[in-house]
Amino acid sequence: MGVGRSYSVALVGLNGYIVEVEADIGQTLPNFVILGLPDAALNEAKERIRSAAQNSGIPLSRRKITANLIPASLPKRGSGFDLAITIAVLRAAKDIRSIDGTVFIAELGLDGRLRPVRGMLPAVMAAVQAGYPDIVVAEANVAEAALVPGANVRGYKTLARLAYDFGADPKDLALDYEPADEDVPGADVDSLASAPDLCDVSGQGEARRALEVAAAGGHHMLLTGPPGAGKTMLAERLPGLLPDLADTAAMEVTAIHSLAAVQASAVRLVRRPPFENPHHSATAAAIIGGGSGLPRPGAASRAHRGVLFLDEAPEYERRVLDALRQPLESGELVIHRSAGTAAYPARFQLVLAANPCPCGKASGKGMECTCTAMMRRRYFGRMSGPLLDRVDIQLQVERVSLADFGNAGKEEDTRTVAGRVAAARERQLVRLNGLGFETNAQVPGRSLRGELRLSPGTTRILDAALERGILTARGYDRVLRLAWTLADLDLSDMPDADHIGQALGLRQATAAT
Repeated sequence: MGVGRSYSVALVGLNGYIVEVEADIGQTLPNFVILGLPDAALNEAKERIRSAAQNSGIPLSRRKITANLIPASLPKRGSGFDLAITIAVLRAAKDIRSIDGTVFIAELGLDGRLRPVRGMLPAVMAAVQAGYPDIVVAEANVAEAALVPGANVRGYKTLARLAYDFGADPKDLALDYEPADEDVPGADVDSLASAPDLCDVSGQGEARRALEVAAAGGHHMLLTGPPGAGKTMLAERLPGLLPDLADTAAMEVTAIHSLAAVQASAVRLVRRPPFENPHHSATAAAIIGGGSGLPRPGAASRAHRGVLFLDEAPEYERRVLDALRQPLESGELVIHRSAGTAAYPARFQLVLAANPCPCGKASGKGMECTCTAMMRRRYFGRMSGPLLDRVDIQLQVERVSLADFGNAGKEEDTRTVAGRVAAARERQLVRLNGLGFETNAQVPGRSLRGELRLSPGTTRILDAALERGILTARGYDRVLRLAWTLADLDLSDMPDADHIGQALGLRQATAAT
């Protein structure tokens, strides 16, 4: 007997690598060995494969079977290699014909059915990019795999049916076994109609305007105010103001959600910006990513192209908050662990919400506040200066007045504001297309002082703030980005001194700083 070969994909983060699976059937006592740095789930494949093949009518050889996954130095994890190993062994035994470079990605059940696996979208993307467009997956994964342009996807319910199509002798195959269709939940399809509406927020005209600016330019926000002022309501309505994701962005977001899914299921293309709202007790691994073995994506990566909302921000551990500083600048998270390094995109909008003090009663005159100055300093000390310097809009949200409740239902709804945001985004795309950016928040300082440089008369107030130490150099650039967004919302070709003043006001020091 010769050596049988098949192909699969190993994922390291969102990057996929073609794995060549070799299988050899020896002349010694029965055994099954898998080589090539398999994890525990992959090592358990030996018993799944034997049972699945037996129940499908194509039992494996009783001699020693050796499966080698190449490259051997690349860690392999998960159950997605089950099918590729099985095909390689059947090919070595000459039970099936040549597979001609087809990639196999599926888990096997003991009864021979093919089960879906997580991370199908990035795996198929990697296979197509590597020149392997022919993919075989479980039928439940077909819809997700077919999202990749150029992929020739075939789905099967059972190993017996797959083996029959690849030339196995049909005499003993369990072709009459058809597993019942499972109710595989698809990913929720977000829509603007199902998102919380901005008209639910009573009053808060300044905060609503700040939210519109943040959505239009992709800016980060800090909302400080007493409990019940509407900070959480405002943050939850930010994703509804953002435009639908373009094709490339939608594929990126869907790939992350496919990899991070708790349960392998049918995944639809994510068109709405995601919204992540982790609890303040979340660990650094839960927000940044990590875990045992190869790192998994955290909330920051799942919020890619969307919004990461940290409610009660001072209650988070300081090291967790400071870990966000690097992705806020680079839009990417690179996580190093002993088992390997994984890179995940993380270009999100950060929204922080905080009370004015631990008891939350320091707003207004603060007569009812029982917190000492040291308690307030310690409370806000968890949000470091370098982190806050990266937050464009820092706004004090006051309590809602009785008059605002009387005007309930008269505020603008999400659809109206989203229309202005979309128009502002279009202006940015036209202006920044040649520079390689999509939103004002992405424009680097060299461009703000180069192609987009404003006259000294326009930036006089900003220059004075920098000279007096009120702003850092980073803060200076962020005010300029805000000014460009304000100009886009006003349909102006470029910011004027009034836009600079408004931008500086949106970034003014809050009670937190």
